[in-house]
Amino acid sequence: MLSVERLRVLHAIAAHGSLSAASQALHVTNSAVSQQLTKLEREVGQPLVERNGRGVRLTDAAELLVEHTSRILSLVHRAQADLEAHRGEVTGHLRLSATPTAVRGLLPTALPALREAHPGLRVELHEDEPQESVPAMVRGDADLALVVDWMGAPLQLPQGMTRASLMEDVGDIALPSDHPLAHREILELDEILDLPWISWTRGSICDDWLHDIIRARGAEPHVIHSVEEHQTKLALIAAGIGAAVMPRLGRGPLPEGVRVVPVQPAMVRQVYVFWRTDASRRPAIRAVVRALREAAASYTE
Repeated sequence: MLSVERLRVLHAIAAHGSLSAASQALHVTNSAVSQQLTKLEREVGQPLVERNGRGVRLTDAAELLVEHTSRILSLVHRAQADLEAHRGEVTGHLRLSATPTAVRGLLPTALPALREAHPGLRVELHEDEPQESVPAMVRGDADLALVVDWMGAPLQLPQGMTRASLMEDVGDIALPSDHPLAHREILELDEILDLPWISWTRGSICDDWLHDIIRARGAEPHVIHSVEEHQTKLALIAAGIGAAVMPRLGRGPLPEGVRVVPVQPAMVRQVYVFWRTDASRRPAIRAVVRALREAAASYTE
C-alpha cells in the first residue's frame, strides 16, 4: 500500500524541482524528505529521481506516479473538506495569498470581521503578486488566493480551481499637480500614451499590461522607473518625476502635489478570489469568501 504522505513528498519534489525546496514547502528537514523518498522508491521498486545539476529530474516512473498523486491528493482534500463540512464549524488554519492593493483595500475590513465571527479560525496572510499566488495554489502552499487582472489581460488559472468575483477596480492617471493635464476632468487614452511612466516591477502582470495597452495604440511606452511600492510611486509623482496608473482600491489619501484624473476608456481591473474546487465545501473557505465579498461591497474609495 502506497503511503499518502510519501506521495505528497514526491508531489512537492515535482512542484519545486529539488529536495531542499520540497523540504521548505513541506516545513520538514531535507533528511526527512530524503528518507521518505527512499522508502517510496523501495515500495515501488524503481528509482524516482535522478540528479540534474543542482536539482533533480523525475524518472518516467515518477512522472506516472505524480500524475496519479495529483488525483489522490485531490480526493484527500475533498475528503477533508467533507469532514469539515459535516462538523459544520469554521475552525482551523487557512492560508491566504493576496495582492498588495487588495490587502490594503479589503483585508483591514475582512480580517477583523472573520476574527469576531469565527474565533477558532486562524487566517495566515501572505502578500503576493498574482504570478506568485497561482503557483502557490498549484503547490498547495495557499488555500485561497485574492488576485486582480486587468481588462483585456485575464489571469490564466490552473484547472480544478473555482473563482468568485468581488468587485471592479478602476485605475486613474496620477500626475504631478502642476502637469498640464492634471486639472482636466477626464483624459482620453490617446492623450497619455507619451507620458513618462512610473510603472510596476518589470515583468509583473501590471507592467506587462501597461506595455500592452500602450502598444495596442501604436506607441511605445516611455517607462522611466519601475517601482514596486505604492507610496514610492506617489512620492516620485509628487516630486514631479513622472506619471502612473493608480488603481483606486487601497489607494488611500494622496500626498500634496499629486492629482488623479479618470481616463476613458476606463482602465478596469477585476478583483476576485479563487480556491481549489475540491476544497469548496470547507466552511473556512466559505467564511473567508463571504467576508471578502462583504468587504468589497462596503468598500469606499
